[in-house]
Amino acid sequence: MAISLSKLKPTEMVRLMNSTDYGTVLSSTQIYRHFEQGGYRISSREDSRCLNFYSYLAWLVDRHNTPPEEAQGYEAARADAARRSAERSLEGRDIGELPAVENEARKESCRFDFRLFCETYFPEVYVLEWSEDHLRAIAKIQQAVLKGGLFALAMSRGSGKSSLTESAAIWAMLYGHREFVVVVGASESAALEILDSIKTELEVNEHLAADFPEVCYPIACLEGIANRCAGQLHKGERTRITWTANEIVLPTIRGAASSGVLVRVAGITGRIRGMKYKKPDGRTIRPEFVVIDDPQTSESAGSLEQTRKRVRVLAGDILGLAGPGRKISGIMPCTVIRPGDMAEQILDKSKHPEWNGERCKMLYQMPGNEELWNRYADLRADELREKGTFSKATEFYREHQAEMDAGAVVSWPARFNYDEISAVQHAMNLKLTDEAAFWAEYQNDPLPEDLGTEEQLTVDGILDRLNGFSQRAVPIWANHLTMFIDVQKTLLFYVVCAWSDEFTGVVVDYGAWPDQRRRYFSLADANPTLQSKHPRTGLEGCIYAGLKELTEKYLSMEFTRDDGASMRIERCLVDANWGQSTEVVYQFCRESRFANVILPSHGKYIGASSKPMSEYKKAAGDRVGHNWRMPNIRGKRAVRHVVFDTNYWKSFVASRLLTAPGDRGAVTLWGRSQETHVLFAEHLTAEYRVKTEGRGRKVEEWKMRPEAHDNHWFDGMVGNAVAASMCGCVLEGTDQRVKKKERPKVKLSELRKAHAR
Repeated sequence: MAISLSKLKPTEMVRLMNSTDYGTVLSSTQIYRHFEQGGYRISSREDSRCLNFYSYLAWLVDRHNTPPEEAQGYEAARADAARRSAERSLEGRDIGELPAVENEARKESCRFDFRLFCETYFPEVYVLEWSEDHLRAIAKIQQAVLKGGLFALAMSRGSGKSSLTESAAIWAMLYGHREFVVVVGASESAALEILDSIKTELEVNEHLAADFPEVCYPIACLEGIANRCAGQLHKGERTRITWTANEIVLPTIRGAASSGVLVRVAGITGRIRGMKYKKPDGRTIRPEFVVIDDPQTSESAGSLEQTRKRVRVLAGDILGLAGPGRKISGIMPCTVIRPGDMAEQILDKSKHPEWNGERCKMLYQMPGNEELWNRYADLRADELREKGTFSKATEFYREHQAEMDAGAVVSWPARFNYDEISAVQHAMNLKLTDEAAFWAEYQNDPLPEDLGTEEQLTVDGILDRLNGFSQRAVPIWANHLTMFIDVQKTLLFYVVCAWSDEFTGVVVDYGAWPDQRRRYFSLADANPTLQSKHPRTGLEGCIYAGLKELTEKYLSMEFTRDDGASMRIERCLVDANWGQSTEVVYQFCRESRFANVILPSHGKYIGASSKPMSEYKKAAGDRVGHNWRMPNIRGKRAVRHVVFDTNYWKSFVASRLLTAPGDRGAVTLWGRSQETHVLFAEHLTAEYRVKTEGRGRKVEEWKMRPEAHDNHWFDGMVGNAVAASMCGCVLEGTDQRVKKKERPKVKLSELRKAHAR
């Protein structure tokens, strides 16, 4: 029977050798013969080379019966060489005696004092005096590590909250306060940066190396080569150290409190559930302490769905890491970016009292002398424009410092730059540089968004408009079905609506093509895309194929009304505004078998200073409607299209979405679950309106919100409203159709008299 020795573990090899009476075995040749006698044969030259090592194992088994000095000849010399080589290998892998602790008393004094630990072992990091906010944060961190609890700390940007959390993780590890530590970041890459910082401290921090040789010395012996971890020994025993990109296992040293302490990282949106680790003693441990560092980004803070998702992860996945029947401890340094974001929700003790949230500020009270600060601001702005410095403004502040500081309460008096005089001046300089950023990132009290005086659409308002109908169900009062397709490079966004003649509407379906198969996505991270579905075609071919597949599905679909009547989509508009897709959209609309239903559309921005569409001159063959028109067919495209006023129709749709459900002209959404429509609501609220005046007209102009990214379903709602108007829907009070002049009634006798003349 052939056997591959290279695939056998050393323990299996010893067991196999012990199954035969070897007696005195000193050479690979003798082992080879014993294998042949046992019915085995060596399967490769590689296995033959392995025999040198296994012959040494055999010698170890019988080393008392056959000492090396009694061995004779060449084969004995080979075995002896193998033995010496193995001994040298063991000596190279064994780190030997650990250096002595430099100051045992100093080390012991920091065991239960986190502040002293930071000051003692990180003097280069914590060079400024502590503020009262820092001391409160340190006390909460210490309590979380030693006794347990959850603490959320909103501190000013640049106040050192990330450094404190890294130090807390190291403190918990070195003293063995926590056996399993998890570091969670806004993304996995952010968490990896924290772990890299911790690893750097353990490698190069001389203060830690002096008092914690049981941790730092084995790490130093690796010399940055992670492959050495598996073979590292201490006094003949494996240290079982791990030093990978996303995990650290501290060396197992007999008698050390830090033996086998584990640190693992994860992004808050990544894989967090089910974390566990098998210890060498057979125990399975779960996370005990979690550090959540700035768990949101600017993008996620501006998205209600991402905010809700992260809050759910925090409340479910992270708090459940410790396993059944156990509570996890943790700290979460954070910064409030926008009103209602994740940080603000967690800090709200009425919503999440378990996190014991505390909000710190750079200035707890603003200075009272506005006149002097206004003069300072003018001097600073002028000099920055001319020279790029503000030394004159600083001198002005020096002369009037007492008056200008009056009333100010600053949280950290030691925080100011080299070219500034005080922390108050530093704070006011930040405020003058970017007031919105100052209130959000330094005061943790972001300013409310200034979106004009007009009533705006809100996500919560949209989600409150659910009507309980099932998806694709049509109410009995609906007479028209419309569809709009918004064409993008990688996706097609579509919305289907049902309408009454009085413009009461309901969204019966919406989505993206290809189907994204997930509740939350954006155009930027679309997967699959049109290109992945049609890899052998160019851009135009992908769009054409996508339009064909989408319209084949929906324009041939029969929708069932409540009374059992079957309805089909009456009018479908396709966005043809994007330059790269215009020609292919026209081509598709011309060649489609639904050409009588499909129409290319162009939204036109008509501002206050622009000529209103109602004043456009009507040419022969043009069809004119309420703020839309269908020009007569001209040019090579040979297909009619519709042009509409985007500002007007966006305001029209917004009014429909603000009208109370049940009133005439209100638009509602299908379903009962608000979670289903969160992303749709974000699209519908991605823009806001501002009333402007020009040329004697008042117009609501629509603009994208700074934090918004996708508004494609809002465009879909607008296109559906235009299509409904084309189908004859009219909202009471908005009918601008030109009525024909009625001819005066003439009697027949009068006509005869006129004819007789």
